[in-house]
Amino acid sequence: MTLPHCDSPPTPQETAALRERYRVERDRRVRPEGPGQYRATTAEFGYFATDPYIGEAAEREPLHDVVDVAIVGGGFGGILAGARLRRQGVAKVRVVEKGGDFGGTWYWNRYPGIHCDIESHIYLPMLDETGYVPEWKYSPGEEIRRHAVRIAEQSGLYEDALFSTAVTSLTWDETAHQWVVATDRGDTFRATYVITATGTLSEPKLPGIPGIEDYKGHTFHTSRWDYGYTGGSPEGGLTGLAGKRVGVVGTGATGVQVIPMLAEDAMRLYVFQRTPSAVDVRGQRRMTPREVDADRPGWAAARRENFLRIVSGEEAEEDLVTDRWTESAGLLEKLLPSFRRDGEPDFEAAYEAADHATMNRIRARVTAEVTDPATAAALQPWYRYACKRPTFSDKYLPAFNRDNVVLVDTAGTHGIERMTERGVVVGGVEYEVDCLVFATGFSVGVSGVTSGKLPVAGRDGVQLLQVLAERGPRTLHGFTKNGFPNLIQLGSMQNASSVNFSHILDEQAVHAAALVVAAEEKDALLEPAPEAEDAWIDVCARDAPDHAWFHAECTPGYYNREGRGRPNGPTAYPHGAVAFHDLLRRWREENIDEVLQAKTRAEGR
Repeated sequence: MTLPHCDSPPTPQETAALRERYRVERDRRVRPEGPGQYRATTAEFGYFATDPYIGEAAEREPLHDVVDVAIVGGGFGGILAGARLRRQGVAKVRVVEKGGDFGGTWYWNRYPGIHCDIESHIYLPMLDETGYVPEWKYSPGEEIRRHAVRIAEQSGLYEDALFSTAVTSLTWDETAHQWVVATDRGDTFRATYVITATGTLSEPKLPGIPGIEDYKGHTFHTSRWDYGYTGGSPEGGLTGLAGKRVGVVGTGATGVQVIPMLAEDAMRLYVFQRTPSAVDVRGQRRMTPREVDADRPGWAAARRENFLRIVSGEEAEEDLVTDRWTESAGLLEKLLPSFRRDGEPDFEAAYEAADHATMNRIRARVTAEVTDPATAAALQPWYRYACKRPTFSDKYLPAFNRDNVVLVDTAGTHGIERMTERGVVVGGVEYEVDCLVFATGFSVGVSGVTSGKLPVAGRDGVQLLQVLAERGPRTLHGFTKNGFPNLIQLGSMQNASSVNFSHILDEQAVHAAALVVAAEEKDALLEPAPEAEDAWIDVCARDAPDHAWFHAECTPGYYNREGRGRPNGPTAYPHGAVAFHDLLRRWREENIDEVLQAKTRAEGR
C-alpha cells in the first residue's frame, strides 16, 4: 500500500500537543470496570422478553426430523450460507432463527433513522443474483431487511426454516455422524452439518448504571424500539413523544442516527454523551442504475471488490464508490485486524500526520455546523480516527442547534453518575425524563457459542467452550475445528475482516458451501487435523500487526475493551481480506482434501 498522504503535516510541537490532548481526554473517560460497566439485557427489562414485531410466537409441534444442513442464525451470514448451499444443490437446509423472520440485525433494529453506513450497492449481497438495484446510496434499514427476505425467498429457505426458535444445544453423535440440534421449542432434530452464523451484533447490552432498576419512567433499547409508545415509524413521525422529556444514552453509530429523529418530535431531548463520535459527511442521495453500471453482468461483485481493495490498502485503478470510507482508507490500518502493510519505515509518521489532518477536518466541521460554542466544543472528538468506528450523518450536528435539544456531556464524571425514579444524575444534577432510550449497542463479538448460552459438545462430549478457555481459538481458516466434525463457524476469528462485513460473510458462505459439497462427494467428515490448525495459527501469528500500543492509547470503546487495550495475537489473517479470499480460492482448488477425514479413520481415533 502507499503511505497515507498529508498536504500540511503538523510540526513536532503540534504533534506533541495533540497527543497530550488525546491522553487527557482519554483519561477523563476511562472507567476502572472496563467492559464490566455494562450489563446483560436480562428478563427484568421486559422489552427483551418478546418479539415486538410478531408478539407471541405461534404454537407448533416440535420437530424430530433429519436435514442435510442446520444453520444457526437467520441474519445475512445464515441467509448467504443457505443461499450458496442451495445453489450447490443441497436440498434440506434448515435455518433456525430467534426472530420472527429473516434479517438478523436488520430484523431487530428498526429504530427511527436506521440506515447502513456502507454504500447500498456493495453492502447488500447477491445483487447480481437477485437482480435488485438499490435506489439510495445508503439503504434504510427496511430496504436491507426486505432484501434479506428476497434472498431467502429466491433461495427457497422458508420451506424448512424455524423462526421464533433458539438453538439450546448442539451435540455430535459419533455413531450416526450427525449433529443433534435441540431448541427451546422442544425440537430435537438431526443434521449432517451445522453452520453457526450467530453474528457479532446479536447480544444487546445495557449500561450498568447504579439505580437503573429504580427508574419509573418508560425505557427501551434501540434494538427493540417501542413504536407503541413513540408512535411513527423508522421514517419518523414520533407523535407519541409530543410533550415528553426524552433522554438518550449513547452517541455511537446508533445514537447518531436516532437523535435527529427524536429531536423533531420530543418536547425536550437530553443527549447523555460520554464520548463524542467522529461524525463525517454522509452525502446521502438517490442513485440511478446507470451510475453503477447495473446493466453490466457482475456489476455489483466488481463494485464491492473494488471497495474491498481500497479499504484493505490494496491498489485499485479507480475508486468506484468514492465516499468517506475510501477517502480515509489509509487510516483503517489500525481499525482492521487484517490490513495489508509491508512495514514501510516512514509509515507511522505519515499515518499520524494524515490522521491529524482528518480529525482536524472533522472537528472543524463541528464548529462550523453547531452554533453554540460550548456545545460544539463538547461534540468535538479528541482521539485518533481508528479508535472508534467512524460515523456519517448530514443531520446529527444540526440537531444540536434546536432549542429543545440539550447535550449533557458526562466525560468529567466518567459517565452517568446514577439514576433515580425520575431521571438521570450527571455531576450531581438530576435530569428528569419521561422516557429513556438506550442506544448502547451490543456486546461485539459475543455470541451464543462464545458466551456459553449455546453449548456445543463435540467428539467424546468435549465442550467447545471448555476448549476455547483452555487452549484458545484453534481452527483451520477460522471455519472448522478438530474434535468437532462437520461444524462450520462463520465470523471474523482467524478469518479476515472489512468494514463491509456483508462481503466477508458472502465469501465465507461460498467457502462453507464448497466444504459441504466436497465432504459429500468424498463421503467424508469435515475436520482438520491438529497439525493443520497449528500451521494456520502460525500463519496468523507470524505477521500479526502490532496494534496493541495504538489501542491502549485510544479513548475507551469496544475496539479496545473500554480502555483495557486490545492485545496482539493470532486472531485474524494478517495480510488483508483480498489476499485471504485469494488464499481460500487456491486452497479449495488444490488442498481441500486436507480437511476431509475418512469416517472410518475418525471412528478409530
